[in-house]
Amino acid sequence: MELQNLDDVEKATRIGRRDVFRLGMALLFIVGILLFTNLHAADMPGGLMLVIAAMIGGYMALNIGANDVANNVGPAVGAKALTLAGAIGIAAVFEASGALIAGGDVVGTIKKNIIDPSAIGNSDQFIWLMTAALLAGAIWLNIATAVGAPVSTTHSIVGGVLGAGIAAGGWGIANWAQVGAIAASWVISPVLGGAIAAGFLYLIKRSINYQSDQVTAARRVVPVLISIMVWAFSTYLILKGVKHIWKASFYQAIIIGLILASIAFVFIRRAIGRVEIAARDAREGVNSLFTLPLICAAALLSFAHGANDVANAVGPLAAINDAVISGQISGKAGVPIWVMAVGAIGISLGLWLYGPKLIRTVGSEITELDKTRAFCIALAAAITVIIASQLGLPVSSTHITVGGVMGIGILRERIKVVYARAIEEIRLHHRGEDQAVVETFLTEFNDASFEEKRIMLKLLKKKVGPDFISKAERKNLRKVYRQELVKRAAVKKIIAAWLITVPVSGVLAAIFYFTLRGMMLP
Repeated sequence: MELQNLDDVEKATRIGRRDVFRLGMALLFIVGILLFTNLHAADMPGGLMLVIAAMIGGYMALNIGANDVANNVGPAVGAKALTLAGAIGIAAVFEASGALIAGGDVVGTIKKNIIDPSAIGNSDQFIWLMTAALLAGAIWLNIATAVGAPVSTTHSIVGGVLGAGIAAGGWGIANWAQVGAIAASWVISPVLGGAIAAGFLYLIKRSINYQSDQVTAARRVVPVLISIMVWAFSTYLILKGVKHIWKASFYQAIIIGLILASIAFVFIRRAIGRVEIAARDAREGVNSLFTLPLICAAALLSFAHGANDVANAVGPLAAINDAVISGQISGKAGVPIWVMAVGAIGISLGLWLYGPKLIRTVGSEITELDKTRAFCIALAAAITVIIASQLGLPVSSTHITVGGVMGIGILRERIKVVYARAIEEIRLHHRGEDQAVVETFLTEFNDASFEEKRIMLKLLKKKVGPDFISKAERKNLRKVYRQELVKRAAVKKIIAAWLITVPVSGVLAAIFYFTLRGMMLP
């Protein structure tokens, strides 16, 4: 008993040591920023605010890594295409690469144009506003990560800028039409992502899994699916990932993506033709074909995320740096390399220290994923962003991915229910017959392709007549085998966090703005 107690104490202290280590590494990063920016800005007018803002920017970057990056690698980890350590390594490298290579040297100082900068009195007020927004967004992300809710970092900083802006310039400072568009994205992003992910999964099931010869069907269909993925990610990266390096039009991106997809199709078809897939374990063999595409998707999504969303961490910091140096408020601000490094290193470090919790949430706590399902989610993320970019819709990558996971789970629920009802209906149609006959029919039905199942049910109903099953029995059929393959409690928690992200960030930012203003005014 005493040995067991000692073992329990040892386990508890080991967990405590890990928590202390994570906190210590995060603090070392913040202190490093403090020392560097103090040397860089010590003699500048307003240098103190720049030092404070840089530390908060580092804190924001840590929280983006802890929360937002999980969406890029979570499905691959949940599907066991990547280990947790491998996913963190790939995401860290590609997030940092995207930020430093394609993150851009200029960012908008007012995220999403949600407030009018001309309504802000002077550069000091602007600096306080952006500092308050950055701190509010970072704290809300920290809270969301702690409770295991993946939220949009863009919405967090938008809420912060909106709240601090209203505190600084009144309600008229806000661009309410843009705020409304952002609010609409709370619905658009997850619904669009979920619908596309579910659509691709249904296509795979109908064209491969529900065929009598899955191996032949896979050799025919999988190269097409992976080529679609090559097209989607090529187009996505050109439009979003490298837009700061090369500004391509939508149609240029589409055409280049189609060329790369065509080349990929030739090589993929040959490669899959050489892969051995055992007929007795065809489903798992087909599933394994999506392993490499999933790993590539995780890397490319991380690169594009680093190139785009690093601005959530460094955009306000770059704006403050520009205002301190120039003494003016501008719509665009240059991004010094040290500011970009703060974002890139902070995101990678936050992912390593605190990312596993949200990776597990996205990968396994909403619904069960395999490689095929995770492939559909990754593909849906890229295609949704492409569609949204063309339509001018402000969508969130977090909402798209989580919506994709939910869509996959809901489709699986629906398929299970429909199949269970079909089996129950077959048993009702065979009432009074020999059990061996019933089991033989069920075995043939189970082994049949999707189209063959439909024909068998149609012939069975025609044989026994439409009134063979009573109205009461039909009513009961609608209730049989309801299975919950999406964890409702997790979904409710995530949706609740989405709905309050902008308001909570806004209120926090307003409080911080008034606090800073009170501290800084003589």
